[in-house]
Amino acid sequence: MPHLKKPQKVEPLSKLWDRKAQKCGLRHTVYSVNGDEYTGDWLDSKKHGKGTQICKKAGAIYDGDWKYGKRDGYGTYSKLLSVTNEYSREYSGGWKNDKKHGFGTYFYSDTACYEGEWSEDQRSGWGRMYYDNGDIYEGEWLKNKHHGQGMLRLANENRYEGNWKYGKKNGHGKFFYLDKGQLYEGFWVDGVAKCGTVSDFGRAEAPTPTIYPIPKVHLLDVRSVLMETQSTYHSE
Repeated sequence: MPHLKKPQKVEPLSKLWDRKAQKCGLRHTVYSVNGDEYTGDWLDSKKHGKGTQICKKAGAIYDGDWKYGKRDGYGTYSKLLSVTNEYSREYSGGWKNDKKHGFGTYFYSDTACYEGEWSEDQRSGWGRMYYDNGDIYEGEWLKNKHHGQGMLRLANENRYEGNWKYGKKNGHGKFFYLDKGQLYEGFWVDGVAKCGTVSDFGRAEAPTPTIYPIPKVHLLDVRSVLMETQSTYHSE
């Protein structure tokens, strides 16, 4: 009796096409229907590893690390300038789950930039911000606002050193009026100085000092007076 061969199982065309469409490893440029382009590594049809994404509609390029289809690791994001028709770097640094995360530098303009820590696409942690007007803030951040300990140095060299809360001076701090040669040290509430002491500081080197020096105030216990005033605001 002749031996009959067992018929081979035929793979459905839908599964065959799906398997052949799976992108893994390094690929040449892949073009999307919306005009986007991606060149780099893949894993199970997801961007994974090193790669460069060109977003046509947004006029942007991301070049860096990917993880399961999302920006994750280190990468640079650049935007297309309409005036020069060239790409300008906007952000370089860490990413996590498609958002800025970790240490990175963001360029707001030619004269304004932030370098420091990020979390969930927001400035959070330690960082230094250079503003367009010449001011510089260095210290702690929370959700894009000064929060914690920090120093704000104004363009005229006057500066504040102390505590911040949600973008405003709050708590103990010192404000150095170097242009007048004075120092205010005290307590702040929502950006307003509530109680403290003012004294001469570097008056001899100040460019525009006050006409007369600050007279000394004689109190038996200056510290207790300040503490009593501060407790008033804490209790509100």
